[in-house]
Order: sequence, then C-alpha cells, then structure tokens
Amino acid sequence: MKISLLTTAAALLFATASTAIPLEKRADFCGQWDTAEEGPYTIYNNLWGQDSATSGQQCTGVDSLSGNTLAWHTSWTWAGGQYNVKSYANAALSFTATRVSDISSIPFTWHWSYTGSGIVANVAFDLWTSSSTSGNYEIEIMVWLGALGGAGPLGSAVGTFEQAGTTWTLYSGSNGSNAVYSFVAADSLTSISSDLLPFLKYLTSNGYISSSQYLRAVQAGTEPFVGTNAKLTTTAYSVSVN
Repeated sequence: MKISLLTTAAALLFATASTAIPLEKRADFCGQWDTAEEGPYTIYNNLWGQDSATSGQQCTGVDSLSGNTLAWHTSWTWAGGQYNVKSYANAALSFTATRVSDISSIPFTWHWSYTGSGIVANVAFDLWTSSSTSGNYEIEIMVWLGALGGAGPLGSAVGTFEQAGTTWTLYSGSNGSNAVYSFVAADSLTSISSDLLPFLKYLTSNGYISSSQYLRAVQAGTEPFVGTNAKLTTTAYSVSVN
C-alpha cells in the first residue's frame, strides 16, 4: 500500500492508531487481481483460473486485523470446468526470504469454516521455494487442511506423515512448470494451531527438496473447482517465519 508523505507528528499518530485499534471490516473487492494490504499480509482475490469456468464470480474481503491476527472471507460461485481450479483467494505473508536450513519455526493459527452447496475446493497453505532470493519460484509445497467434495491434489501419493495429531498423505506431482508436493490431512482441520516447518523438514530429510532452498512465499487460502453460494470465512489467522 502506497502512503503519501506525512509530517513526523502525523506519521507517529498513524502508527499509534494502527497498532492500538483493530482494523474494521473493509468493502469486498471482486476484480481478477484485486488486493488489500493489512499489517504483514496481502490479501488476494486472484481469479487466475476463471477462464475455465462457464459462469461464476468471486469477491474477497477483510473483516479485521488485531495485532498479527487476521480475519477475512471470500465468497464465490463457479460452474463448468469441474476439474480446473478457478482461483486462489489467499492471505500472503510479507517476510524476508530465508534458507530452509536457517528457519527455526513457522508457527500458525487458522480457524475457518465453509458454507454453500456442491462445493469442490480445498483450504490450503501454498508455500514456494527457490535456490535464490530472487527470480522465479521453483518448488510449490501445499498443506491441505481441508479437501471438500472430493477435491484432490496433483500427482500421486508417495507416503504419509504424522503432524498436529493427524495423518497427512504426501502427493508428488507437477503443475507443468514446478514440482509440487502436497500434504493432505486425513480429515478437515477447521481449527488448528501448529507449525509448518516440520512439513519442510520432512521433505528435506526424505530427499524431495534441498535444505538450501529459500522459502519465498507463505500463502493461506482456498482453491475452488465448482460450487454455489460458497463462502470461506476465516475468523482468526496468523503466521510468522522465525
């Protein structure tokens, strides 16, 4: 978010107000690449796959931000192209790219719910790594907290992993440009506080990725295939890279 120049006194007043008072609900945004910036997060509408739908739309909005905890939602209806992802509304964290080997933890909390009919979608983290701090992303790592209506990840199952009191099935595949590793929870986890680092450690210890890769992006959102009057509501979300 670009901010015009302020006087020193006004800037101090703005900083004090923004940290002391939780941000209130904002108007929804519906454009293909519309975004909102709140605290350490950028919230994306991101209708990257909408052309595969025969009809539909999606709008996303921010409900509040208190400290590092974000509340947000996205509402959508998509028809047609039942095997194609239409969008990825998500909250992306701003942080400094860090080698996986240098990360001590990636703690997160996510409380969410879904309403609507005929929903085929996931609720998932999308992490991206590369061998440098700039340039194109090289490896995509997804952590699916929910697979609704039979939604499934790319690739084939290659193993299982125990974390956060549940079993995750690891899938290995490709999106055509990048290797994709997806951890899918056995059951939907709608209220969870855990750590993403063990997922990365599992991949490095089993030879899927190098620990010298830089973690470049941490996003959390939903990938819808089809559904009517669907709404993902996140009442509390926070994450950090330490």
